[in-house]
Amino acid sequence: MIYSKKRLPLIFLIFFTIILFVVVMILQKNSNKTNDDKTGKIKIEKPQGEFGITTDSLIVFKGKIKPNQNLSEILLKYGVDYSKIDLLAKRSKPIFDIRKIRAGNNYTILCAKDSTRKAKYFIYESSAVSYVVFDLGDSVHIHKGEKEIETRIKTISGTINTSLWNDMLENKTNPVLALDLSDVYQWTIDFFGLQKGDKYKIIYEDLYVEDESVGLGKIIASWFYHAEKEFYGFYFVQDSIGDYFDDKANSLKKQFLKAPLRFSRISSGFSNSRRHPILKIRRPHHGVDYAAPRGTPVQALGDGKVTEVHYKGGYGKYVKIRHNSVYTTGYAHLSKYGKGIKAGVYVNQGEIIGYVGSTGMSTGPHLDFRVYKNGQAINPLKMESPPSKPVDSVNIERYNLLMKKRSKELENIKFKNL
Repeated sequence: MIYSKKRLPLIFLIFFTIILFVVVMILQKNSNKTNDDKTGKIKIEKPQGEFGITTDSLIVFKGKIKPNQNLSEILLKYGVDYSKIDLLAKRSKPIFDIRKIRAGNNYTILCAKDSTRKAKYFIYESSAVSYVVFDLGDSVHIHKGEKEIETRIKTISGTINTSLWNDMLENKTNPVLALDLSDVYQWTIDFFGLQKGDKYKIIYEDLYVEDESVGLGKIIASWFYHAEKEFYGFYFVQDSIGDYFDDKANSLKKQFLKAPLRFSRISSGFSNSRRHPILKIRRPHHGVDYAAPRGTPVQALGDGKVTEVHYKGGYGKYVKIRHNSVYTTGYAHLSKYGKGIKAGVYVNQGEIIGYVGSTGMSTGPHLDFRVYKNGQAINPLKMESPPSKPVDSVNIERYNLLMKKRSKELENIKFKNL
């Protein structure tokens, strides 16, 4: 087709108009997007919100519960009347008892963005993670929620100078990690017998909410050097159950715990001739004394049946447990018995069977702990305990791959305080 010179300007005008329309549509489509200069990615701006509530059209007030302050005192200042507060108290009982609001905990009030500034929501933070939302609308609705927890993997190493707990503090690490580590090795390492120069490396989970540490997760892998031996612990899940295994795929769990207390010190060992602190004569002491504060929980060394619970002369309040046809354990000088502990009941390994005291013939709070093998007293510190089930053969290849990876990670951790 041949266009005349008069029609060409009109065609160019229509073409330019179409191009301009397309450009305008593209600009409008991207008007709500912002460009991230660092990544080059497009981000869509999200509305502001807290506790699952959009706060764009609300005013946010935050505070801490004061001593002896109750919910009424707080809400009355924000236009909530007594009848609504009473309804709130009744409706909340199955979910959260408002009488349990504790001083020092955080709260947030979301108010209307108008001259009344009346409270629309009250949010009480029962912990760093959990909270309760009180919807103060006409129907009054209450529900619980949890903040998003971020898991960060961290590592630590150390050489013990005084104690594992103090070493954690010096490393500016949550000392609760010391308790968690003792739980991992409670069947293999006597944490009352740690020595200066013992070393450790740990890979663990640190839990955060809004960039604030709120506690510890699990220990992922660990290495401990004690009594000229290396002890490994790797967290591994099989059959939906997570547990700890060593570098030979054996379970760290054993039939008996290494000691009936988590942290203490040995004040008197097993002896055939010990000078009695009260009687001032020498006689056998076929047990181990653990010095610990009054009220320290005492754990059953293993599963078994309680055979004795009574006051036993110089032993004071006493508990005896038969674990099997071979082993029996005794716990003396208790201040009181654990809940439900009586002769004839069965207990599980680690269950609290009593609390450290000074009953009977005792110079101060401690636990006199004894182990009997075939009726004969033996030194508890030298008792060998068979391990539990190792990694299943169907999972061994997967475990070995994990162990190889974690071993390398542990090897790469450098000691900071050598």
